[in-house]
Amino acid sequence: MFRHVIDDNIELRLVDRDHSEDMFKSIDSSREHLRKYLPWVDITKSSDDTKAFIESSKKQYAANNGFNAGIWYKGQFAGVIGYHDINHSKKEVSIGYWLDERYIGKGIMTKACRKFVDYAFNTLELNRVEIRCAEDNLKSRAIPERLGFTKEGVIRDGELLNHGYVDCVVYGILRREWNR
Repeated sequence: MFRHVIDDNIELRLVDRDHSEDMFKSIDSSREHLRKYLPWVDITKSSDDTKAFIESSKKQYAANNGFNAGIWYKGQFAGVIGYHDINHSKKEVSIGYWLDERYIGKGIMTKACRKFVDYAFNTLELNRVEIRCAEDNLKSRAIPERLGFTKEGVIRDGELLNHGYVDCVVYGILRREWNR
């Protein structure tokens, strides 16, 4: 089971049913912030919805197709980071993440992403990691840029959100670039 202490303040834990209420409260308290960039926020209306996400994530983990981890900051639930479906034949994965608005600007997500990229290359032995961010989500885009990812392009109308389509910036990093 995936569990990793990053530092004295940050811990990553495989999402579990026991986390559903904390996860929902975090989403609900940051709803206006999160809905600008994430299409699932408006359909997440109760802890039952977060339970369904957690059950789906557990199935993904059991199928060896990735997983989602809760991010805990000073003992409080702060967000989620996860692997979208792992492409085993191409040895690549995409990382997605979100953070409760109260925890933005503390370096939490950069540290969590660093761990996930390191795990993808050095434990899962993948070759490529990708992160996609809405073009105007500068805080989210700063994370792959800070970690040395290469901006590979822009996908026009790459994500349909509640207010319409947004362009997505694609960032990628290769195993040989990460380990140098």
